[in-house]
Amino acid sequence: MLRRLASPTRTRARIYDRDGYLLLDSRSLTSRSNILRFDLPPASPGDKISLIERLWSKLTSMLWRSDLPLYEENGVDNGRNYPEVIHALGGGVQSIVRVNVKGETIVSIAAPIQRFRVVRGALLLSTEGGDIDKIIASERWAIVRVFLVSVIIMFLLSLFIAGTIAEPIRHLAEAAERVRRGTKLRREIPDFTDRSDEIGHLSGALRDMTKALYNRIDAIESFAADVAHELKNPLTSLRSAVETLPNAKKPESQQRLLAVIEHDVRRLDRLISDISDASRLDAELARADMDQVDLELILKTVTAISNEIKAEPSVQVSLTIARLYHDGNHRLEFSVLGHDSRLGQVFNNLIDNARSFSNPGGWVRVHMRPAKDCTDDGYWRDGFEITVDDDGPGIPADAFDRIFDRFYTDRPNQGFGQNSGLGLSISRQIIEAHGGRISARNRLGAMTEDEEAPVLGARLTIWLPKG
Repeated sequence: MLRRLASPTRTRARIYDRDGYLLLDSRSLTSRSNILRFDLPPASPGDKISLIERLWSKLTSMLWRSDLPLYEENGVDNGRNYPEVIHALGGGVQSIVRVNVKGETIVSIAAPIQRFRVVRGALLLSTEGGDIDKIIASERWAIVRVFLVSVIIMFLLSLFIAGTIAEPIRHLAEAAERVRRGTKLRREIPDFTDRSDEIGHLSGALRDMTKALYNRIDAIESFAADVAHELKNPLTSLRSAVETLPNAKKPESQQRLLAVIEHDVRRLDRLISDISDASRLDAELARADMDQVDLELILKTVTAISNEIKAEPSVQVSLTIARLYHDGNHRLEFSVLGHDSRLGQVFNNLIDNARSFSNPGGWVRVHMRPAKDCTDDGYWRDGFEITVDDDGPGIPADAFDRIFDRFYTDRPNQGFGQNSGLGLSISRQIIEAHGGRISARNRLGAMTEDEEAPVLGARLTIWLPKG
């Protein structure tokens, strides 16, 4: 029975009596087909162990475990030489881990053999040398395999990340550095917008930022060139008048030259004021916080002031507002998010511009109504439309967009130096900063026999999103 229990697990079983003498050893129990073998202890520990085995044993003992007691084989009366057997004969259970002369681990456990609570002997179970080490080595090798597979996976992931993340980021960083250093040539940011991850978003943002930066540089250069040109014209006229004044003999000629000088100085003052306002407009709109603004109140105030303080007494300004009611009780509020002073400046510029083109006795008509606007993405937004109509000659068909350019003027009968050409440009800048749009077209009458519609005047249209 002892042989059948011990043989499947290669565990060595020994039974000792109460005095510690060996009664049975599973190594000595053989079946009919087995040969009886006895392993005698070597004469000295080093006789049967090669140098390589001793070195490997010492290396593994240093790396994998601490100092363990040495396992030795004794005679048949050696039971009490094992501490675990002594403990088992006392009624307890104890296990001890040892190493043999080869450095192989041997685990021993002893338990008492009892009958009617009386200890009759002890059972000592121990593993064969190398069995535990094979199990441990197998587990360690499994861990090593997992580690090697993890290292390979990490290496492949590193290559993948380097190719798909690190490398594109490096290209973007180098392109951004070239943009910073390049002052003359336009540098292109790599296009990764076909990617749907953060790299694609970063590439798109950098490309948009670079485009906006170059557009701003172009705008600054164009603005500086326009300013230089506009300032040079009155300065040239002023210089000519000053140089001619000493040579004028008649009082009438002197008065005419002095009037030219006065007009040029006033024109320069107006230009410098408008240029200063236009140059700091972007920064002011970016810094200031937007508040809820009542368009109805602003328009009523601007039109009232225009009718009270006006350069053209014969041109009146009228205001009409589309009244819409919800549920029959609540009036629609014309409220937008913006800067009330700047919006008032826009309406004042448009009204003054319309009055300057209207004939004596004419009207400037301001109308506001709720209106929707379609964005470039196809979405409709609620907002308000404000139109300013005049009774003037209208706008040339090729100038509907150019009238919003800086320093553009088309006033054949205007007074000298009365307009800087910045009013509509500043107005468009303010409206676009509020998320709106401004456009111009002509008002046409009924078709004539020549199939031509007469121009009744100009119409400037503003749309602002609802706040």
